[in-house]
Amino acid sequence: MIEWTLLELVGISVIIFFVAALYSSVGHGGASGYLAVLSFFSIAPQLISTTALVLNVLVSGIAFFSFARGGHFSIRLTWPFIAASIPAAFLGGILKVADHTYYLLLALALIVAAVRLVRLGVSTEGAMMRELTLRVALPTGAGIGLLSGMIGIGGGIFLSPLMQFMRWADIKQISATAACFILANSLAGLAGRTTNTSFHIGSLWILLIAAFAGGCFGSYTGARILLSLTLRRILAIVLLLAALKLVITAI
Repeated sequence: MIEWTLLELVGISVIIFFVAALYSSVGHGGASGYLAVLSFFSIAPQLISTTALVLNVLVSGIAFFSFARGGHFSIRLTWPFIAASIPAAFLGGILKVADHTYYLLLALALIVAAVRLVRLGVSTEGAMMRELTLRVALPTGAGIGLLSGMIGIGGGIFLSPLMQFMRWADIKQISATAACFILANSLAGLAGRTTNTSFHIGSLWILLIAAFAGGCFGSYTGARILLSLTLRRILAIVLLLAALKLVITAI
């Protein structure tokens, strides 16, 4: 059980709202952001990662609904990644990872997320799209799924930039695919954690309210605008500071 003052709880809830809004605007659940915020507190790694996954399920579900409703979801594009990632994420959720290894893996994920944030909006419009093949999609989904389950993220921060770089889809389709991918991986990761009794949410349920509100706001605006570069840069700095703290803690 985590004891926070009312001021601390209000402050972290506002930050969670901001993170959920920013990430859901591009179809992400925000786990890397939640992990960064929670890593600044003295919270056990298992509680941090599980809480992030719970918030991720909620926000990515909202984002997926919004992008799918907007006609951007393609099952043909998405299913190969999910078919391989779900069992891998479940396995990752079962695996017991040493604290220092977890901190280093999380630091890597936060650095990738920070780079991803400042590069949002780099358009593939006008570029020639490439065909996605199963021999590429299946191992990609499995690798990202395993890492996601171990860290406690949905994997969108790895999948989205890869899809954009490879030009497998336009930005809206990528966002819809990422939201579905994150939702599936987060649920699989949580299921894996229940098998080794490491599923803990503690007293952090109040953050679900903040994440829900942020997810609704962000996913609604995501189909219309991207949140400002200044806001994204601020969050990117927070992610990098959290990554530095985790590396120091690990060594």
